[in-house]
Amino acid sequence: MLPAIGSSLFWLRRLVSLSLGFVALSAVMLATPGRDKKREDLGTGFSTEIAASESEVLQSVEAVAGDGIVQGTKEYNKDKFVEHANAEPSSPLFPAWTGTGTVFYKVRTKILAPDNFKEANDEGTLAVRYVVRAEDASKTILRIDAVFVEDFRRTVHASNGSVENAEYKDIQDHLDALELQKTEVREAEEHRQRELAKQALARKSEEDETATVGAGESAVQSLEQHVQDLRRQAERVIKAPGAELKSAPFHGATNLQSLQTGTEVVVVIATPYWYGVETEDGKHGWIHHSQLELLP
Repeated sequence: MLPAIGSSLFWLRRLVSLSLGFVALSAVMLATPGRDKKREDLGTGFSTEIAASESEVLQSVEAVAGDGIVQGTKEYNKDKFVEHANAEPSSPLFPAWTGTGTVFYKVRTKILAPDNFKEANDEGTLAVRYVVRAEDASKTILRIDAVFVEDFRRTVHASNGSVENAEYKDIQDHLDALELQKTEVREAEEHRQRELAKQALARKSEEDETATVGAGESAVQSLEQHVQDLRRQAERVIKAPGAELKSAPFHGATNLQSLQTGTEVVVVIATPYWYGVETEDGKHGWIHHSQLELLP
């Protein structure tokens, strides 16, 4: 009789567990607007004021939202961060955003028990939401929220803040790169203007020292040759099949403009792998050195 009693207790516990699961699933599927608000309040979240223009913050957030990686967490017993995430226009894991600003989402489905989400122990979907709103011309408000929801029980797990903080650091790195680019372009332009002034002064001195027409013609020819040499050093041509003008010196940066084969650009910044250039229409950006060649 004892084995029969043990078997009955086993099945009784099994039925109770399944019943609780169905009750939890039904509660989520029939959630009211008040329930959505409660989900919105879950998690540490992250909000900060950034001393940068809205366009710069939007550019950086868009790059991070589309990089395919969720920082500050990892899948159960795997690498140090989550890969294969997708940029999405929305996510049902968050209530519809009704406030001001621009919203981005990064979503990874079919992830098992991600770290830094309280009591997460099943497979589900991880979503990160970014909200960018201009405070004024030079200040921008950034909000980041992260949540994990199990596929079967639909249990909502709040982030402990690690994901939001790590994603913000990634965004700040992009902003720092943009600021460095602006500084380098400004300093390179100032240097170019000084060099042009020196060349103009040298040209005037040579002209003043010319005593004869023959000497003057020789000086002009020498100056023209010097200008041509400087031009060959500073100018490059886009190789086939063309290239993208990037907003920052890395492959994941935003594309500013497509440049056709044979397009001439002026190099204002030179790094080991990237050139900061100016196009014929005055636009500045970055091109990988392998996509450029010297003038013919």
